[in-house]
Amino acid sequence: MTIDAWITLVVVVVLVAILVWGRTLPAVPMLGATVLLMFTGVIGSDEAFGGFSNEAPIIIAALLVFSRGIELSGVVQPVIGVLLGASKRASVQLARLLFPLMALSGFLNNTTIVAMSIPAILDPSTRRRIAPSRLLMPVSYAAVLGGVITAIGTTTNLTVSGLLVDAGLPPLDLFEITPVGLPIAIVGCALLVLLAPRLLPDRGAGLEATTSGRDYVVVMRVLPGGPIDGKSIEDAGLRHLEGVFLVQYERDGRQVAPAAPEDVLQGEDMLTFAGRVDQVVDLQRIAGLESAERRHFDALAGRRHAFFEVVLASELAAGNATLRDIGFRSRYGGAVVAIHRSGQSIDAKLGDVPLRMGDTLVVLADQGFRDRWRDSRDFLLIAPLAGIPPTQARHTLVVATIAVGFLVLAGLEIVPLLHASLGAAGLMVLLRVLTIHQAREAVDLNVVVLVAASFGLGAAVQASGLAGVIASLLVGLLTPLGLIGILAGVLLATLALTELISNNAAAVLVFPIALATAATTGTDPRPFVIAVLLGASLSFLSPIGYQTNLMVYGVGGYRFTDFTRLGVPLTIAAFVLSVILVPLVFPF
Repeated sequence: MTIDAWITLVVVVVLVAILVWGRTLPAVPMLGATVLLMFTGVIGSDEAFGGFSNEAPIIIAALLVFSRGIELSGVVQPVIGVLLGASKRASVQLARLLFPLMALSGFLNNTTIVAMSIPAILDPSTRRRIAPSRLLMPVSYAAVLGGVITAIGTTTNLTVSGLLVDAGLPPLDLFEITPVGLPIAIVGCALLVLLAPRLLPDRGAGLEATTSGRDYVVVMRVLPGGPIDGKSIEDAGLRHLEGVFLVQYERDGRQVAPAAPEDVLQGEDMLTFAGRVDQVVDLQRIAGLESAERRHFDALAGRRHAFFEVVLASELAAGNATLRDIGFRSRYGGAVVAIHRSGQSIDAKLGDVPLRMGDTLVVLADQGFRDRWRDSRDFLLIAPLAGIPPTQARHTLVVATIAVGFLVLAGLEIVPLLHASLGAAGLMVLLRVLTIHQAREAVDLNVVVLVAASFGLGAAVQASGLAGVIASLLVGLLTPLGLIGILAGVLLATLALTELISNNAAAVLVFPIALATAATTGTDPRPFVIAVLLGASLSFLSPIGYQTNLMVYGVGGYRFTDFTRLGVPLTIAAFVLSVILVPLVFPF
């Protein structure tokens, strides 16, 4: 290999390690890697920053605005409620839910689809005593499957389309991948209906969740001179609480765990409880106890209060920040009273807990908390705990007209996708479906910068010769299996990489290898590129592989292995169908 190839290889390895570490926003190391490759002379400034003039980031930004307009119009949530129907059987509800949501995800941002689905599912599942864990993960997977139906189904598809343009090849047509993606999506949803009720454990049925399910951790303070000061844990009635248990207590800086029934409580003791969300909230009303975060409640005095569940996004959880570090109460106008993290216990004071993307918080705030922060990129989800308020329909007819016009114009290629997406986003603002502030908040700059910066990295992998070296090794190893075997190798490499890092980053890293593989074998690059697109989008094996998986991780009370259990058969089916269908639709 050349010196440029070695430099690029080292940069890529370090980049992947940082992305797997997951303690910073992906756009930061991606942009840093591209700039470093420019400074070392592997690529020039034109290649390094060419992605910022590519149409892909612009289309992604416009479609994020378009999706936010549809979300705020209230068009989708009532539909989800109707789809749930009255049945108490999970398999029936899955069949009613997944196929329509999969179809919607082909045209709307799948993160938006899942964000709107979660509150609509949680409220009925609570009333009907159906475990949300039976529904939420399949909904996330259905949204992922729907993303490969059209070229606008995911940002990854648009990124690959932009990479094709950057390589001097035709971009993806709106329905170009449909003959491959639609069968995969249909078979995947059918498998979810058949397998999810059998493979997904019951992590608790709504408000009947047990402490083995979605446990929240809350710290309470014993009031000096209060009703339980001087009483034993047993006599204070804290030994056999329904749905919640006393984990430990702290006195004078010394932690005692487990707490014995005969231990006598004293004023200023800090008690750590774990349990289901409704009982954790009810602890606030036990005489003689008050939240350790009580000092934050004073700012809410005189206003109507409500409890909200909040799922953290990467922007807020980056860099091991704690609630104290970010000044949560002053910044957001709410006090965190409990934290849940799937698969891990939390044994620190709430203010000292390093936050992670996907953590679910219980926040006490005024009634306007959700409206103020629903457009913020700091939160993946905000859902009121005391039921889901009805969505107020806003500009429903206008939004439906814009959506139909967008699909017709872009689908029939009357206007280019760039023009159609910008037009749809512009109309959302001009017709006052969105304010300018809401439109600006809808654009996730982390995603846009990540995609734009990634083009420079892809150019470096190609120009340095690293892609050619890897492609030669791949072809040499898999030549006995023929072109289909080589295609399977590209697909498998992308599937593995997207479970470790973001799907956009995985697509960018493997894309130049796909082009080099096609050049080495003397074939059309399209089938290998489509394999990269599918491998980067179809992430089912872990909660960290795709943002929608992370959104339902904590809310559904899942464990890490739950995703693998259901994800393995889906991944196998998607892999087999891709290897069969891609060469048929996109001949070598």
